[in-house]
Amino acid sequence: MTVISRRTFLTAAAATGLVAVRGTAPLAKPLGLPIGSQTWPHRALLKQDFPGLLQQLKAIGVEQIEMCSPLGYNDFAALTKGAEVRTIIADHGLTCVSGHFSMKELRERQAESITWAKDAGITQMITATLGAGNNPSLDDVKRAADEYNQIAAAAAKAGIQQGLHNEGFELSTVDGRRTYDVLFELLDPKLVKFQFQMSTISQGFDAAEYFTKYPGRFFSMHLQDWNAQEKKQAAVGKGNIDWKKVFTAAKTGGVKNYFVEQEMEMTKEGVAFLKSLNV
Repeated sequence: MTVISRRTFLTAAAATGLVAVRGTAPLAKPLGLPIGSQTWPHRALLKQDFPGLLQQLKAIGVEQIEMCSPLGYNDFAALTKGAEVRTIIADHGLTCVSGHFSMKELRERQAESITWAKDAGITQMITATLGAGNNPSLDDVKRAADEYNQIAAAAAKAGIQQGLHNEGFELSTVDGRRTYDVLFELLDPKLVKFQFQMSTISQGFDAAEYFTKYPGRFFSMHLQDWNAQEKKQAAVGKGNIDWKKVFTAAKTGGVKNYFVEQEMEMTKEGVAFLKSLNV
């Protein structure tokens, strides 16, 4: 048996990231979760060179990605073989448990969508919006919620957790209330979890407030920052959002993963910030 000195062990361990070099703090990761990136902002490169995109994301510190379904998103249409997608992602040292699926495909081809998701290793199927218009009646909201509960029930039988993002329809109002809040009352808390879009702060949607108000109802976040003075998006950590407050509240909300959803340069800046954020 070869005996190595303590100094040799520590040098090797530091090189592999097992311990921190003296005077150097270990990299932080908010909530202890993998730093993620949604692939949608990078779809132009994805269409040209999917492995190349993954290599680039890995190089800047991304550990987990979120995909979009080839059955519902044209820019992902070439990635029809879920098992192959899963292998390519793993070969680049990344993981993927979450994906976006259009309402149209979930209405018309849910079984195929579930098959692709399971082949790709995805266990969280999210739709961007229920898409019932920007000026809905309460009946419209109820119909949309009923339909999605049924979709989510079918997904649950297949071992998939269904989720809902918040875009146009969810940001509307109905009978003097935010449609988003009404949906929390109508959607089954076991069947549907929520993914919070941080950029909606531009319309008054405060993530920490929602995570606290609806404990356990969330499982994911899309990260963007907001420059209130210039009224435009900023890279994560470069705007006015209090990220420590957000991530602290996210524990109450039930968040299990988060994805920077911005163009590559902003993603690079955001990932660097997240590496330094200890929450």
